Amino acid sequence: MTNNPVITSKIVDLTNCDREPIHIPGSIQPHGFLLVLKEPELKIIQVSGNTREFIGKQPEKLLNTYLEDLLIPKQMEAIKKCLESDFEHINPLKLTFKKKSKFFIFDGIVHRFDSVLFLELEPTKSKENPSFFGFYHLVRGTISKLQNTSRLSEMCNIVVTEVQKITGFDRVMVYQLDEAGAGTVIAEATGENSTPFLGLHYPASDIPKQAKQLYTSNWLRLIPNANYQPVPLIPLLNPLTNSPTDLSLTILRSVSPIHIQYLHNMGVIASMSISLIKNKKLWGLIACHHSSTKHLSYQIRTACEFLGQVVSGELIAKEANEDLDYKMQLKAILGRFVESIPQTNDLGKSLTKSEADLLAITSSQGVAICENNQYQLIGQTPEITDLENLLEWIETKIEGNLFYTNKLSKEYPEAEKYQQIVSGVIALAISKVNRNYILWFRPEVIQTVNWGGNPNKPVEVTEDEELHLSPRKSFALWQETVKGKSLPWKPCEIEVVLELRSAIVGIVLRRADELAKINVELERSNNELDAFAYIASHDLKEPLRGIHNYASFLIEDYAAVLNEDGISKLETLVRLTQRMEDLIDSLLHFSRLGRIELAWQETDLNDLVKNVIDVLRLSLPMSNIEIRIPRYLPKVRCDRIQMSEVFSNLFSNAIKYNDRTEKSIEVGFLDITERDDYSEKYLSEKEMVFYVRDNGIGIREYHLENIFRIFKRLHGPKKYGGGTGAGLTIAKKIVERHGGKIWVESIFGEGSTFYFTLPR
Repeated sequence: MTNNPVITSKIVDLTNCDREPIHIPGSIQPHGFLLVLKEPELKIIQVSGNTREFIGKQPEKLLNTYLEDLLIPKQMEAIKKCLESDFEHINPLKLTFKKKSKFFIFDGIVHRFDSVLFLELEPTKSKENPSFFGFYHLVRGTISKLQNTSRLSEMCNIVVTEVQKITGFDRVMVYQLDEAGAGTVIAEATGENSTPFLGLHYPASDIPKQAKQLYTSNWLRLIPNANYQPVPLIPLLNPLTNSPTDLSLTILRSVSPIHIQYLHNMGVIASMSISLIKNKKLWGLIACHHSSTKHLSYQIRTACEFLGQVVSGELIAKEANEDLDYKMQLKAILGRFVESIPQTNDLGKSLTKSEADLLAITSSQGVAICENNQYQLIGQTPEITDLENLLEWIETKIEGNLFYTNKLSKEYPEAEKYQQIVSGVIALAISKVNRNYILWFRPEVIQTVNWGGNPNKPVEVTEDEELHLSPRKSFALWQETVKGKSLPWKPCEIEVVLELRSAIVGIVLRRADELAKINVELERSNNELDAFAYIASHDLKEPLRGIHNYASFLIEDYAAVLNEDGISKLETLVRLTQRMEDLIDSLLHFSRLGRIELAWQETDLNDLVKNVIDVLRLSLPMSNIEIRIPRYLPKVRCDRIQMSEVFSNLFSNAIKYNDRTEKSIEVGFLDITERDDYSEKYLSEKEMVFYVRDNGIGIREYHLENIFRIFKRLHGPKKYGGGTGAGLTIAKKIVERHGGKIWVESIFGEGSTFYFTLPR
């Protein structure tokens, strides 16, 4: 942003500050100097332009020399030892430089980053490294006080008082960030003449994104004098990479001009910030301000940094103790749900058994339970149509199993028409596949927010009529009436909602476990039944074949003896035994389907259908039959032989049960985009729907379910070419073994369409 501060669009975009490359400013603050070294020879490849002021050497003359040319052997030995160790245990190194016959002592801070070594040097009066006991004395009492607190607010009040005591800053604040990045001053220690900032809010744009990233990687940041003149690096670009040197982790790194102007606007000359980190994210800052120049020793800064780490470590525990009574109340409500849910198989009924508890678990005024697109409503909720639209929008936003906001109409403008009753929502997904959700609602609460100055950055119009953002200039109390927001959801409310889901899922899984055991038993019984059907059918065929043969022999050998009626009866006996054998063969085939493992393979259905048609041509008259495939069929994973049988049975029926002169069969599949034309329950992202459509005799509606029963024929045994009535039963069994479903839609006298699904 320093190189290109102008926004070319007429629309002001506050993220232009987020694009400022503050990690590569190309300069440092002047209260110390910097050497950038190439390892392992420790060759100086970049220096700050102020070395002459500190050690009497021109920066250009230091370039391409070696660190050992500047330091005595003992100091070089210390540096090399430092490079082999953890820098944090060695820093700062006490390094002495001679300037005009005088010796000057510096704190040397070493760190390695982006393939180079940085040595930062700040003047100090002490010849000795800070002792452990001196450091311990600085922080001992404060740590004890912090650890003895039970609440977050109490801990924050103590830390601002203690940091102010240690550092002497005019003002020390704890500045907490919300999820959107906006900040609030929640604790403050000030001098007598300072204007209090406690309770004031600050917009997210006050701390740009890349600044938040640097606060996360650097525990402490000091600006001793905001009126400083930046000291450039020489050369400006790293000669090894020919690009700007990344100064992210340097203590002396120069500060963004926008931030310096921000401090000037607040009347601040010196500032220090200590990062507060929770779960590896920036939770807030301990911000220190002073009205005059303030230098702090490395020891004081280290003590403050350590306190920031202690507070960060305590954040989770202290926040857990906030609203302790309320949390216990929520846990009690959750316990009642966990007890009641297993008592019924209906989730909706178990949740609404106590409507008051369901509302109280999140302190809401309305709840909607969605189960398979059916809604149960309690309290203040949107209309069903609005609720359906809202849930569709939430499904595009939800991460994991949870979505929540306390400013719904700001994120979803359609909610503005009902923001008075619903401005806050928590949406909990129990099952996204089955579309089972619980939604809690909170009404709008019109609030007055106290800002530290107008939160909208003023827009300056340049001479070229372009828009330019500058830091806010007034930090006096500025009030704003906020509409379209509910009370914010507390972390403990979010936590108990997720625990409720875990409890529901746990109960469902237990039930699934019980069902699995039943299914195992059923599978064993089915296997035994299949085995029995196979053996029984096989054993029946032998005596039946004997009856068939003896009846045939009688007709052949005694035709001259028997009268016409006797021969007719024997012929009926032969025909019945033949039909019985056909039925047994069908039963044998059906029983085998449950015993043979599927041979899964990728199959081109176009080839498969073509082969089925070729086989049918050998046994059926096909001259007056038109078979259409409107579009190329997809490839699927299936058992090729069994799937051929499905198409063969459906084609045979389409031909057999058709009394038209010109018969037609159409084979195709449905896209998920065609859900408007067909039953939604059979269309999903996980399944493909195929169909075989004919212009045959059709099926009356009351027969549609019966046609898949084994040996169930709707016509006499001789009509429409006979048959056993097992073909559709076998097709159904094969489709189900592939994990699919089969059904029929038909208009009597016009034709039928058989649909079946296969996994994608």
